[in-house]
Amino acid sequence: MHRRILTALLTLSVAGCATTRPAETPAETAPAAQPQTQTPAPDAEAFREQQPKPGKPPELVLPTFEQAKLDNGLTVIVSTRKELPLVFVGIAFAAGVSQEPAAKLGIADLSYRMLLEGAGKRDTVALDNAFADLGVSPALSVDPDGAFVGARVLTTNVDAAMSLLSDVVLRPTFDAKAFERRKKQQLGELVRRMGDPNFLAQQAYYQAVFGADHPYGHTSGGTPKTVESLTLADAKNFYTKNTGPRAAALIMTGDVTLQQAVEWGKKYFGGWKGGAVAPKPPPAPPAPPRQQVRVVPKPGLEQTVVLVGRPGLAAGHPDEYPLELATTVFGGFFGSRLNMNIREDKGYSYGANAHLGTRLGVGPLTAYAAVRQDVTGPALNEFIKELAGIKSNPITEKELAAAREGLIRAFPGAFETVEGLGGSAAQLYFHRRPMDEFKRTVEGLENASAAEVQRVAESYLDPANMQVVLVGDPLVIQEQVTPLNLGKLTLVETPASEPASK
Repeated sequence: MHRRILTALLTLSVAGCATTRPAETPAETAPAAQPQTQTPAPDAEAFREQQPKPGKPPELVLPTFEQAKLDNGLTVIVSTRKELPLVFVGIAFAAGVSQEPAAKLGIADLSYRMLLEGAGKRDTVALDNAFADLGVSPALSVDPDGAFVGARVLTTNVDAAMSLLSDVVLRPTFDAKAFERRKKQQLGELVRRMGDPNFLAQQAYYQAVFGADHPYGHTSGGTPKTVESLTLADAKNFYTKNTGPRAAALIMTGDVTLQQAVEWGKKYFGGWKGGAVAPKPPPAPPAPPRQQVRVVPKPGLEQTVVLVGRPGLAAGHPDEYPLELATTVFGGFFGSRLNMNIREDKGYSYGANAHLGTRLGVGPLTAYAAVRQDVTGPALNEFIKELAGIKSNPITEKELAAAREGLIRAFPGAFETVEGLGGSAAQLYFHRRPMDEFKRTVEGLENASAAEVQRVAESYLDPANMQVVLVGDPLVIQEQVTPLNLGKLTLVETPASEPASK
């Protein structure tokens, strides 16, 4: 109605205007033309002459972890984050791959993975469906120092998820058919891994650094020979012997408080019994021998995998933070000495890196690259030069600042999700670290002096004590590496890729 009235009024107005002749106005004299001044176009490259100043970095906010203990000895670890109605719930076990008997390598993986193959009154399919009904996909990981099973759920589904998790942990079925299927899957995965030069390098490297008989001297998953011999009884025995409330932690992160977690822990895990206790840290490996070179033959490769390293430090060692900084300067980020040499200067590889492995016991200090086959010798020589250069060309304040900044600014990435918080809490538990460990780490990195970093760098990055593992064509390696005079080249046999019974 309002629109029709407005239209009519406008029509009348226009009609009225049409009958009235506008008065004539005298012609205006055009203004004199003003001279035009040309403004030069800005130089498209001028902005590059003045580097913009960086803005203030965002404040680092670290999560808070809280801890409690139930009457039966079960540890409860919580990190509260209320932004979203999500909670990660999980159980961390204190026994990992390092607790495997030498004759039963691979039993940790096989035993823990049976937890998701049926629990309570549910078989594998029914258990999967029960988790799916909650919108949940459970995850399980097995590490050298522990294992972790858990899932992210909506806050409204926490109670139901805790009920399922308690079945998984307290009442696994260890079904015989499911065990044989899982065992075949593990054997198939091992066959695949035996064709991966990076896995072969890692396998030989752990033996070189720790010794074949050391708890850290082997990779997870076992070998085809050891896994083929494993039985259902072995899996049950490993789980029973190594798990219990005093050797586990309930971890909850996200929209949950410590008080709530304790109540859920009492409700679903308060009756858990078992005599297992958290294992002691593995012993320190023997003093590293003088530099040795081990060759894993893999004819026909276009690249050679290079691993150079030695035993590092146990979690909590006084030199941990200075060595972390020294390792980062050497090879821990894109602008590190090793990567700038191997990749940017020489073009031998797509990338070279180094890292300090953190474990309950002494972890590995490792440098890695996959280099072109035709430059195997020159590339290894550059590894040795960069290690030796730490002493002859001391770490600069600029390098130290870049390493420190990179390490500290990487922290938020580990805590972005409730799953990330849960995984971080599990690492605290595995390595027996205090709840304020991340705060201590940042402070340790910030306070480590240049003199401390240089001291540990010269001690731990000495090439004379580094073990070298090379995977590639043995003839090419021998021809190129022998002239470097790094000592005798030892050929390493790899385990058969098929089980002995096949």
